[in-house]
Amino acid sequence: MDFLTLCKTPELAAEVTLQPVDILGVDAAILFSDILIPLEAMGMKLRFYEKKGPVMSNPVRKAKDVERLRVPVPEESVPFVLETIRILRRELSRKVPLIGFAGAPFTLATYMIEGGGSKNFINTKTLMYREPEAFHALMRKITDTTIAYLSSQINAGAQAVQVFDSWAGALAPDDYMVYSLPYVKETIKALRPLGVPVIYFVNNCGGLLEQARTSGADVIGIDWRVDIGRAIKRLGSKVSVQGNIDPCTLFSSEDVLRSKTGDILKKGRAAKGHVFNLGHGILPQTSPDMAKALVDIVHELSGK
Repeated sequence: MDFLTLCKTPELAAEVTLQPVDILGVDAAILFSDILIPLEAMGMKLRFYEKKGPVMSNPVRKAKDVERLRVPVPEESVPFVLETIRILRRELSRKVPLIGFAGAPFTLATYMIEGGGSKNFINTKTLMYREPEAFHALMRKITDTTIAYLSSQINAGAQAVQVFDSWAGALAPDDYMVYSLPYVKETIKALRPLGVPVIYFVNNCGGLLEQARTSGADVIGIDWRVDIGRAIKRLGSKVSVQGNIDPCTLFSSEDVLRSKTGDILKKGRAAKGHVFNLGHGILPQTSPDMAKALVDIVHELSGK
């Protein structure tokens, strides 16, 4: 079964979501899906390849490409995501909370413009700089889609949502303030009336922490490239944080894992609140035993 089919089969997606809860003992479940799912509904031709990852065969490069895109209705375009959430809420009753998620508008735009992943985002920045009206029109459609998508997840039962800005760190701070952050702020503001916590994760956030603080999110996710103690000082003690151990630490020994985990937990006490987590997604090669050891160490050292 290919990845997209797995995401679109509620019973299977729910089963995968539950595995970290049942096997590792984590304190929250995060919906099994992919940030690119809404883009297919917008009109992008999406496929996942084992070695190349996601590929979109009809990239957005001109104003006319933006015009062909639609803002889909989640209940009609991604009913499988909402059904997965409903299944999970039944299965997770009295266990742990469920976190839904979406990609941040800029991150989604990069995939649409580049046609997949990128190291330098030349096509994205070319559109930004040469055709800013087309770029902002694209961001408008993505933002509207993201707001509707996350709102529908919350209405289906998600108890918190996370916005992943995986590629915002590729922007200079001044460009981030123009081309990314305003749309994140709008997204989070629109979700406020629904009354659930919002986590905003900016990958490679070292140069953007002060700006990200103004997003309106309840929690700022921090990648592992920034010392969490210094990050908290820059964000201020009134901000809650999430993170931020290097995912590759799970390839070390349990002694190293314990030491680094203890250091992060100690520094995290300076924040308003701290959700311990990896500084980015878990790597496929990670041993489940080491992942379980990390969860157990966090529970032990945090006094649970």
